[in-house]
Amino acid sequence: MGRSSAAIVLSKDEEAELNRWRRRRNTTTGLHFRAGIVLDCARGYSGEQIAERHATSQQTVTKWRRRFASDRLAGLSDAPRSGQPRRHGDDRVQAVLEATLNRRPKRATHWSVRSLAEDLGVPRDFVHRVWRAFGLKPHLSNSFKLSNDPHFIEKVRDVVGLYLEPPDKALVLCVDEKSQIQALDRTQPSLPMNYGLPETHTHDYRRYGTTTLFAALDVATGEVIGKLKRRHRTAEFVSFLRHVDAVVPADLDIQLILDSYVTHKTGKARNWLLRHPRFHCHFTPTYSSWINLVERFFASLTEQQLRRGTHRSVPALEKAIRDYLQTHNEQPKPFRWTKSADEIIESVNSVLKLINRTGH
Repeated sequence: MGRSSAAIVLSKDEEAELNRWRRRRNTTTGLHFRAGIVLDCARGYSGEQIAERHATSQQTVTKWRRRFASDRLAGLSDAPRSGQPRRHGDDRVQAVLEATLNRRPKRATHWSVRSLAEDLGVPRDFVHRVWRAFGLKPHLSNSFKLSNDPHFIEKVRDVVGLYLEPPDKALVLCVDEKSQIQALDRTQPSLPMNYGLPETHTHDYRRYGTTTLFAALDVATGEVIGKLKRRHRTAEFVSFLRHVDAVVPADLDIQLILDSYVTHKTGKARNWLLRHPRFHCHFTPTYSSWINLVERFFASLTEQQLRRGTHRSVPALEKAIRDYLQTHNEQPKPFRWTKSADEIIESVNSVLKLINRTGH
C-alpha cells in the first residue's frame, strides 16, 4: 500500500487567495495551474481525477499537494534556482575592461569583438557581454568642438537666462540663416518603399541652384518667422530684420539671439539696429550653435523636408520650404530648454579636465 495523501483543509483567507490567483489575468501560468490543483484537493477530488482535470500526471498532483501541506501558499511559488555557474571570473572581466579602455590593437584604431577575444584568449560572446554590461562601444565615436570665446561664460548666462526667464513685454527670437540649401533631383527615378524594402534612390544627383532661409524662432510659442532670399549678405539680413519689425506688434521689445556671423555685425546692420531701439542683440559664443534654438528647427526642416526631397528648380524648393513653414506655424510647439547655465559651464569644465588629464 502506498502512502496516504495529505489532507488539504483551507482557511477562508487561503481559499480566497487561491481563487484570486485563478481569476487574475496577470497570474503566471505556473501559479494559476498549482492553485487549481490545491483547490481541487481541498474539494475532495482524488489524485487521478485531479490529474485528468488539469491534463497532468498524478506525481505532479502529489508534489504540489505535499508542498502546500508543508509550506501553505508560499510552497506554491517557484523555488530559487542556482543558475549556470560562472565560467569567467572577475579577473577576466577586468582584463577586457582594461584592454578596451587603455590599449589599442596593433593594426587598428579600435578593438572589435573578434580582435579583442583573440588577443585575450576568451570567447567572443564573453567580450560582447562585458561591453554590453558596461555600455562600451569601441566602434562608435562622437565629435566635439569647444568654444574659444573669451566671454563664453557671460554669453552662456545671457542666452540661457533669456530662455529660462524671458523679460516681460518682450519677444525672444532665435535668429539665424540656413544658407546654401540646394535644389536637387536624382539622376534616375527613386524606387518607392515596399514590403521588406526601404525607399531606394541613386547616390548621385543634379543641382539646380541654391536658396537661403532667414528664420526667427519665437521661443515662447515655437512659431517661426521666415523669409527666403537668393543671396546671403548684410542687405538680405537687414531686409529680414525689417520684415520682423513689421510683423511683431509695436508695443513689444525684441530680444534677438544671434551668432557672430560677419553679416550680423557689419556697420550697416549695426546702424539699422541703432535706429530701431526696441531690438536688443544677444550673441552666442563662438562654435556654440547648439545654444541657438532655431538650429533645432533647421534640423527638423532638414530631416522632414530637405534630405529626401527632390526639387527640379529653386522655385520648387522654395515652395516646399514655404509649405513646411506654413504647416509648422499652424500648430507650433516650443522647444523646451532645460539645462541651466551652471550645468552647461560645469559640463564644459569636465571636458576640459578630461582633455588635460589625457594630455591631448
